[in-house]
Amino acid sequence: MTSTDDYLMVSGIQHFAYCRRQWALIHIEAHWSDNVLTISGELMHTRVHNHKLTEKRGKLLTVRDLPIVSHDLQVRGACDVVAFHEDENGINLQGRKGLWLPVPVEYKRGKPKISDEDRLQLCTQALCLEEMLLCPIIEKAYIYYGETRRREPVELTQELRNTVKTMFAEMHSYYKRATTPKVKKSKKCTNCSFKDTCLPSLSTKGDVANYIEKALKEG
Repeated sequence: MTSTDDYLMVSGIQHFAYCRRQWALIHIEAHWSDNVLTISGELMHTRVHNHKLTEKRGKLLTVRDLPIVSHDLQVRGACDVVAFHEDENGINLQGRKGLWLPVPVEYKRGKPKISDEDRLQLCTQALCLEEMLLCPIIEKAYIYYGETRRREPVELTQELRNTVKTMFAEMHSYYKRATTPKVKKSKKCTNCSFKDTCLPSLSTKGDVANYIEKALKEG
């Protein structure tokens, strides 16, 4: 059996797409910092990730906190929700009659973003499900946003799939070398829960040692 101990977390691609340094601080250096945004997001996922709440209503089977893995991508994690729709083109599920097609649903605290980080995470989940279940290509999935209280459809295009594979290849490279990317200061830093750990302001001060020496002299 293939060991998954060194596999990357599926959710990491969202951090990586947002900020490569933030991802490395979490997944390589094992730092974590909370602010009101991360805490409210965790509370939402605590409610969603109740694996005991498996529901069947007619031709819809809803499974929560479903463990997923991809040996091709060398990633592992869990889907917030997978909605299995009864369909003649689907697959067999143990203990269930009929054929079923999986559709992942990811839950997010805020509202839809222009950037792709949430969609990349959802696409990764779909790739895992396709590999695990040997199911047909999942063409569409959904993200539920807590601020709008709506499910937003996401087309799982070939371009999105290729981006997932390229990003995870880069992430594995950083992880194997235990390398944390340098600061690239941007507007994202303002609301980042890591700004006191990452110290993005130091990137504009030149050499860190010189900055500290100067600060001590001024003090």
